[in-house]
Amino acid sequence: MTAKILIVEDEPAIREMITYNLQKADYETVYAENAEKAMALVNEALPDLVLLDWMLPNMSGIEFAHILRKDKRTKLIPIIMLTARTEENDKVKGLEVGADDYITKPFSPRELIARINAVLRRRSPESSDEVVFIDALQLDPVNHRVTVERHEIELGPTEFRLLHFMMTHTERVYSRGQLLDRVWGDHVFVEERTVDVHIRRLRKALQSVGKDDLIQTVRGSGYRLSAGRATNQQPIIHTKSTDQ
Repeated sequence: MTAKILIVEDEPAIREMITYNLQKADYETVYAENAEKAMALVNEALPDLVLLDWMLPNMSGIEFAHILRKDKRTKLIPIIMLTARTEENDKVKGLEVGADDYITKPFSPRELIARINAVLRRRSPESSDEVVFIDALQLDPVNHRVTVERHEIELGPTEFRLLHFMMTHTERVYSRGQLLDRVWGDHVFVEERTVDVHIRRLRKALQSVGKDDLIQTVRGSGYRLSAGRATNQQPIIHTKSTDQ
């Protein structure tokens, strides 16, 4: 599942370099040269991660990060600060305001992509391209394939996203509204019962390989994928090498 990265950087050369390398690494990118335009993009649709330059015109990156962290809708968006500041106090300040990581300029594209991958795995595992395994069930986000012992399961795009999210967030119960926000997107307005329809389709597809019981209905609360129902194991996420 391709992650969308919002690049907030006022220097065109740096912004173009970042955009080029992220798109080469199969990320979707949008960009803004200041915090005001960045906020407009965030209001349209939430990105999966924000690359945020510290020194921006009008409003600093630190101020913008503080605004994102105060808002319930945006407080969980992963943030990586881009900064030319090397003093320890400056780095600590960036982390204290809520940044998940920081990169000191100049930096290599390889380091940037490695940092992005690491933050996405920690904060939004369903946004990474890592292959996930649970009880012989294997999901490959890049090739859009779900298999059990070489038997491929045919899933529609929504069922695939739903399964990916649940496989990377096992044992937690999610309400229909929470699943709509996390899988469909917070700006998509559909009825909560839509979730039930896609859960039924997903279970029917998994039933062909005997894995439909992984998805449990929690009466009055929502749905949960229990990795331990049959095997007592947690999901395994295979990390891709950055030595390419």
